[in-house]
Order: sequence, then C-alpha cells, then structure tokens
Amino acid sequence: MWALDLGTTNTLLARWDPVDDRPAIVALDTVCRTAAVGDPTGSGRAIPSAVQAIERPGWLARLTQSRAVARHATWGKLADIGRPALERNRAGAHPGFAPTFKEALSQRPLAALTRTRARTYSARDVARLYLRELFAHAHRHTGQRVRDLVVTAPVEAFETYRAEVGAIAKGLGVRRVRFLDEPVASALGYGLGIAKARSVLLVDFGGGTLDLARVTLDGTTCTVLAKAGRALGGDTVDGWLLEAVCQRQGYALDDPESDAHRLWLRLMRAEAQRVKEALYFEPTATFDLTPPERLRHLEARLQGDAEPATLCRDDLIQLLAAHQLTATLEACVDQVMGDAQVDDVLLVGGSTLLPGVYPSFEARFGRDRVRAWQPFEAVAFGAAVFAADRAAPADFIVHDYALLTYDAATGAPEHTVVVPRGTRFPTGPAFWTRKLVPTCARGEPESVFKLVICELGAADAAAVTWDANGQAHLGADGAQVVELNAANPTLGQLNPPHAPRDSTPRLEISLGVNAERWLCATVLDLRTKRSLMRDTPVVRLL
Repeated sequence: MWALDLGTTNTLLARWDPVDDRPAIVALDTVCRTAAVGDPTGSGRAIPSAVQAIERPGWLARLTQSRAVARHATWGKLADIGRPALERNRAGAHPGFAPTFKEALSQRPLAALTRTRARTYSARDVARLYLRELFAHAHRHTGQRVRDLVVTAPVEAFETYRAEVGAIAKGLGVRRVRFLDEPVASALGYGLGIAKARSVLLVDFGGGTLDLARVTLDGTTCTVLAKAGRALGGDTVDGWLLEAVCQRQGYALDDPESDAHRLWLRLMRAEAQRVKEALYFEPTATFDLTPPERLRHLEARLQGDAEPATLCRDDLIQLLAAHQLTATLEACVDQVMGDAQVDDVLLVGGSTLLPGVYPSFEARFGRDRVRAWQPFEAVAFGAAVFAADRAAPADFIVHDYALLTYDAATGAPEHTVVVPRGTRFPTGPAFWTRKLVPTCARGEPESVFKLVICELGAADAAAVTWDANGQAHLGADGAQVVELNAANPTLGQLNPPHAPRDSTPRLEISLGVNAERWLCATVLDLRTKRSLMRDTPVVRLL
C-alpha cells in the first residue's frame, strides 16, 4: 500500500513498513532534492514537482504511451522529473520543461503548460509524465508496482482535481485510488490519538496552499469538525520577495517579456526561494542574481550601484506583514476554532518555517501545545497510516452541492442546494426529497429527465486574495461553480413524454450520500408509478 503527498513544489512517496510496523518515506535518491547542509527539516527526501519532457524518447518508452500497455509496464523514459529536471534547466530553459503543474491541473487541466518541437503538453499530460516516472522509479527502487494508492489533497480541492489525479493513476495501472485531506493526513502522521482522545488544530502551509482543520482523534478514528483553506503558499512569498528585491535595484518586473526576460525571471524566482529558505535558519542572506538590464550598465556596476541585495530575517518579517500574512493566518484560525479549545497544534509544510509563523501560534496556544518537528513528512506519513487501514477519518462534505435549474421567466441559472456543506456522511437514501415538474425547456414534450449537479465553492467575505503582482486585497469573491455531470445529466426516460403545459408534478426524486461519498438518486415516475432509478450513484462528492 502506497501513499502520495503530491505537492505544488515538492512531492513525497511513502508506504507502510510491515517489518518496523510504521510508515516510511520511499527515498528515491536519483530524483529527490539535495537538502541544505545542516537542514533539520528532513526536506532532502522530497522530490521536486518538476518535469522535463524528453524530445525523442526511445521506442520502448513510446510503446508504453499506449493506454493498454501503460497499465502494465513503464519501460524506458518519457521525462526527467525532480532534481534532474531542475538541474537540466538551471542555466537556461529547455523546451518541454514544467517547473510545477498541480495548480494548473486543478484549474485548467487541458491548457498548454509546456512545448517541445514535436508536441504541446497540457497540465494533464505533464502530471501523467510525472506520475509515470515517479512510479517507475519506485518500481526500480523497491521491486514493487504501485497498485493501491492513497493521495492527499487540499481541503478546498474540487472533485475535478481529484478526478484528474485518479484517472491518471488508474491509467498507469493503479487498481485502487483513495483520497485523504492533507490536514487530516498530517494528524495521523504525527501519531496522535493512539492512547487517548485529543482535539487537534492542523495547519498545512506548503508551496501552493494554506489548509487548516480542527479534528478530534480517538484511537484510530479521526473526525473533522471544521476546515478552511486559502490559495496561499511559499510560491506566493517567493513572488513577494522577488518584487521587493527588484524594487530595491530599480528593475521593473512588468517590462515587455522576451525569452531572455522569462529565463531571468525564472532564475530570479529560484534565487528568491533560496534566500527565503536561507532566512529560515540564518539571520541574513544575499540575493546574488542581478537583473539582466542592470548587468548592461558597466558604469553603474563600477560605481557599486549593482551590488547584490542583502536581506535579514526582519526584512522578510516586514514583507510578510505588509502582505497581511499574519492576518490571513489569524482569519483562518478564527474560522476553524470559534470558541473551541484544542490539545495540540500541528504545523506541517515548508512555509510553516517562515519567520513569524511559529511565534504567532506559540503566542496564541502556548509552546507546550505547538508541534512542528516534521513539516515536510507528516502528510505522507499520515497517508501511509491511512493506506494501511490503521486509521479511518469520519469526515464531512466541504462544499455545497446543488441542482442547476433555470428561472422560468428570465432564464437565469439558479442553484438549489441538495447537500449543504457540513453534511456528515453516509446519509439516508432520502436525505433530500422533492416532487418535480419537467422543464420542457424547448416548449416541446419532454421525454428525457435531466438534472445537472453542481459543486459550489462558497464565497468568503473575509478572504484575503492576491493579484498577479502580489498585492493583497480584502473582499468577497463570487462562489465558484463546477458542473459535475454536464456531459451525462440524464436520470431517466419519460414514457409517455411530459406535456409542456402540464404543471402537475411528474417525478419524485430522492438524494442521499453513501459511505463512499457517492450522491445516489432514487427517481419515481408518479404518473406511471415506474422506478427510473433506485439508489443509483450519480456523482462522487469529493
């Protein structure tokens, strides 16, 4: 049984060790990152989430691009991943390089992410290359194929992201794919709740997302009480730091882009990440990379105007304060805590090492309750615990799920919530029941009963968002709407068809959520007394 913590910046693969009876990270030395000297975080076993597609793979590798073969074999190599991919592109960008893909896979899986001379790669293609090569490395390292996999996901991840990852994994031969919220996995990874019941606040602050969850742990059961998330992570902080350094040097990041400019931006962002991580452990760090336009001014360099920028930890703290990082953390904590109390606060993810993050939790909860000793590996450890069936989270639905209908007078779309967020599952088969009149939208007799089911991401009036320039904004955003079954919304055939002028309720529909998070429908034709569906799974509420 395998566990995958698929991160925006770094990824960890783990499994249960039956000999030592504990979770263990699968250390893939050929692709993992190189930890800094004296780094106590254990980040050296993390694998960068970077991909370099190979322009002309060998014939064996090309053979495994067939779906029929890909489920059974990973011959040859289609891409470099992890550290080799980063090292190959350190001095210059090569065609086919994607430094990350998780965010794009979640929001726009079919959008072009990178190109070679031979083809264009979407976010889905890049993710498939990454997982294919990761599983191949794991197979060579352990002699075992990845067949049963638990994948961790952010609290606010939509079903589309999980469906993408699940489909890719199954296409690569994984027979069973399960998902686990990242904050819940981190609690299990810290090993809490074995001896006695505890209330825990989990803070997962990584490269791409900030997720918090308040849970209770009792024996091998983890019950989620409240959750919150923000699209904020270490990558965002890198952008802030880069902007601040460029302002010091008088370099405008919004200059017209060229290939050379994009290369320098990537190198500068990597340098910003290095400086940020150096300030985790050192009082000062030097930003060594000078923007290309400054290099052209020899006179300025001779006069000392282009000296590298030296930053101290206080500079980073002030930068984080200017972008309201602490305020965002406090807002998320308030959202999940309310008036509740917790026994433990667990910090996971590399961004929890940012100056000021730990002290803010220490000041609020006390040093004796805050634990942060394995920020990089706790999520993968917890997923391995879950994969081995050593713990079972009793969870709830995070988003609202609704039926899409249209106003008869204006034609405007409307959403009728059928499963509100916070609903515990499984529910009864008739959790939501209504009698409905077919719409007959075209003014013609309706012979097919269709309902589109949507996932709603709730608007948050207190949310802090950031624009492309790294500027913080406070305000409400509209709710996100994701149509889940638009491609196949049919829930039954009406025979005889329903007449447009007939306002008598024709159908009775009952909806419930089963133990596997499937929304199941029971549909009864009230006119013919015929059952069109009986507790049939329609969409999965992930």
